[in-house]
Amino acid sequence: MTPTIDPRRGDIEDDASSPKRRSMLSLAGSLLVEISIPKLVVAWLLLIVLPGLMLGLAPIVASIWFGKITDRIAYSLTEIWSAIFVAFFVGLGWFGGRRVFQLAERGFWSLNSLAVQPCYTVCREALRHLLSRQSTHQAGRIKVPTLHATTAVLSGLIICTIALLALLLAWPSAHLLSDATILSAPKRLAIVALANSVVIVSAYVAAAALVWAIADATMDPPRDLEEYDVPPDQGRSWRIVHLSDIHTVGERFGFRIESGRSGPRGNERLRQLLAQLDALHAAEPLHAILITGDMTDAGRSTEWAEFFEAVARYPSLNEIMLILPGNHDLNIVDRANPARLDLPMSQNKKLRKVRMLSAMAAVQGARVRLVDQKGGRLGDSLATALAPHLGNVVAFADAGKPRMTNELSELWNRIFPMVLPPDRDDGLGVILLNSNADTHFSFTNALGMIPAEQVRGIAIASRQYPQACWLIALHHHVVEYPHPAKALSERIGTALVNGNWFVRSLKSLAGRVVLMHGHRHVDWIGTCCGLRIVSAPSPVMDATDDQETCLYLHTLAAGPDGRLRLLPPRRLTVAGQIDTDQRAEIRSQ
Repeated sequence: MTPTIDPRRGDIEDDASSPKRRSMLSLAGSLLVEISIPKLVVAWLLLIVLPGLMLGLAPIVASIWFGKITDRIAYSLTEIWSAIFVAFFVGLGWFGGRRVFQLAERGFWSLNSLAVQPCYTVCREALRHLLSRQSTHQAGRIKVPTLHATTAVLSGLIICTIALLALLLAWPSAHLLSDATILSAPKRLAIVALANSVVIVSAYVAAAALVWAIADATMDPPRDLEEYDVPPDQGRSWRIVHLSDIHTVGERFGFRIESGRSGPRGNERLRQLLAQLDALHAAEPLHAILITGDMTDAGRSTEWAEFFEAVARYPSLNEIMLILPGNHDLNIVDRANPARLDLPMSQNKKLRKVRMLSAMAAVQGARVRLVDQKGGRLGDSLATALAPHLGNVVAFADAGKPRMTNELSELWNRIFPMVLPPDRDDGLGVILLNSNADTHFSFTNALGMIPAEQVRGIAIASRQYPQACWLIALHHHVVEYPHPAKALSERIGTALVNGNWFVRSLKSLAGRVVLMHGHRHVDWIGTCCGLRIVSAPSPVMDATDDQETCLYLHTLAAGPDGRLRLLPPRRLTVAGQIDTDQRAEIRSQ
């Protein structure tokens, strides 16, 4: 008996969260219907209101403390006990004040990453998208440098104006300086604290937006790479396979979230490309297989099991593989429901981080080293750094206990960047970054941001090996490509929020580094601010089972001058799979 439909080919349910098969408007409608209002309210309180209160309370607490100190100083010249009391308050302010400052700083950057920088980026990219699309329909197309400079200035002025209006509205309710009497009225204190927060953030945004606009307007725009380098007469070369976005699923015929039925089903294509790489490595050894994120489709344990089962068949590839976290490994809350969100205290996000930690330890734990920020040099290996925490990690994965909130957060932040040091002073090192924004909402899962600590880690590694060249890898694309996007969502929903700042921070390393990333599933090679940037296509996305996909083998070379050269890449294809029914249809034709 032949079924009416072939379940192996999926149905509309497999496209539930796919922006390739459904419009953003349709997905937004589903989100509004499915969203949990109580969870949303709690999330806003914890992620927006509470950081706002911490930030707004900081100047009040500081002014009260300062007032107490000045009052006591007046009596300290004549009374020994007053002097002791002053010393006590100074000590309390020194130790307790540091804690208050840390809470205020954390609240500030939480608000900044959740609302401020994304708003500027959305405004800038929306203007670029609209102007670039409009210019394609006109006889004289807007030049890329002019477009980038104009949209940067306009977006800076727009955001600055909005911030100043917010500041003016909040100013009457704000009191940055106060005395202890305000503590007796909690309701008024909360209103004043939130108003203070709005004033502080708005003032910062108004000034920062103009600074960002000027910096972006004067920065060289991204360009397609015009020509590849010529191999040096002397020196060394490295063969690097760049993989990204393999989105391993946990089912034999499973479809991926983003592509739905417009992409291949199951993991057969992953197995095929691994077999191809194993043969390539046996014929002429590869130096590294770099996977720049999204090893899994939603960070589930079954998906990691499928990934490791596929990779375990090729021990020689395991020895040279490097991985880093992508947004699908960390930030997907529910594969079938983009409206679902994780509360900050939820263990699910922590479990996805624990799985990612375990995967990185298994793949490269003994080879990569962490950066000792205080010591200003490379420190222990990842495996050594994780060793004291293994008991708690295993217990948490098994039973959700202990909670590990602070321990996991500190550990997670400390391990990035991970550095594979060069094998000699003038060799090639690899720096692995985590570019994922800390989101709790599937609909905003794709946003990325590079923390300043990771940039300092890059500087420390490059100073320790001043003659070395570097391959810097991350998941998100650092700049928008110099081509019009098909949809605005490609520009504002997936961009690295502080990508322009990140590129400028690496200008001193231009000529010695190549950046590699994934995320957009597009093969693009270009330059920006003197940096070569390589984007990897996805071998398992946006192509149905019968279509071929590709990946690239890149060759990097360095000569006596120490400059890192990018040679022409080799394109490797992964053939499509034709099932029995399709073969029958072809024969009948």
